[in-house]
Amino acid sequence: MSVDVHQHLWTPSLVDALRRRTRPPFLDEWTLVLDGEPPYEVDPADHDVELRRKRNAHLDLALVSLSSPLGIEHLPPEEAWPLIDAYHADARALPAPFGAWAAAPVTDPDPLRLSHTLDLDDGMAGLQLPATALGDARGLTQAAPLLDVLEERGLPLFVHPGPATAASGPAWWAAVVPYVQQMHAAWYAFEAFGRARHPRLKVCFALLAGLAPLHRERQLARGATGRGLVDPDLFLETSSYGPRAADAVIRELGIDVLVAGSDQPYAESAWPDPGDPAQRAIDHAVRVANPGRLLSRKESHQ
Repeated sequence: MSVDVHQHLWTPSLVDALRRRTRPPFLDEWTLVLDGEPPYEVDPADHDVELRRKRNAHLDLALVSLSSPLGIEHLPPEEAWPLIDAYHADARALPAPFGAWAAAPVTDPDPLRLSHTLDLDDGMAGLQLPATALGDARGLTQAAPLLDVLEERGLPLFVHPGPATAASGPAWWAAVVPYVQQMHAAWYAFEAFGRARHPRLKVCFALLAGLAPLHRERQLARGATGRGLVDPDLFLETSSYGPRAADAVIRELGIDVLVAGSDQPYAESAWPDPGDPAQRAIDHAVRVANPGRLLSRKESHQ
């Protein structure tokens, strides 16, 4: 089963809901206005469902998610839910091979509403939350009721970069600096504060957690313990990185942690066509075996 766990697709209901807003985040026709980033001209073809379906014809499953850098999850619930409900409604109606990650506000978590979203059908793979909400003990405590819902159902959490406030610099700055910093914080915060509270939760970090695991030597040098321990329920998604970064992560954590994601339409997979048996083995493990481990439901612990 070939899976891409990381794509974004703005469906008509979400686009309409964003256009009805007058404060960031909002769309002015196809110009996206956010806090902390310059206006962005969206290409409508990037979010054409039929064009994307054809582009993903080789996949068995492509999981789309709300774009957390928009900041929707950080809005007050009365502003966030109309956008999230619009996203959920269209996400459920997407044709094969699409599936979706659920979304939820983090300002006032509502575990009952998340439970209802997940219980409507099996169409939601799990929940995506922004790394900006999970980067310290306080954030993880705030989000804990939502994570409890996932853990009870054996569904994974997908951690994605959130808003890039004050992202001054060239066009690539937000993706390379604040997004990576957010993922570092979320990775280490979950290890330090989240895992003890959620011992059975499966968590997948986008963009290889910004290569946070490669700082393990420094972490150990500063007093951390547990050298050689690998958490079997933590996963790293490959978007925007290629074989060199993946190889470094494999050397640190093993191949079982990797799952494939592209971040379409904002990026394409950097993985080359496999050129030798070793590369084919890596490609197979990343795209087939590990998504199965991530997305398979465990027994409920309720």
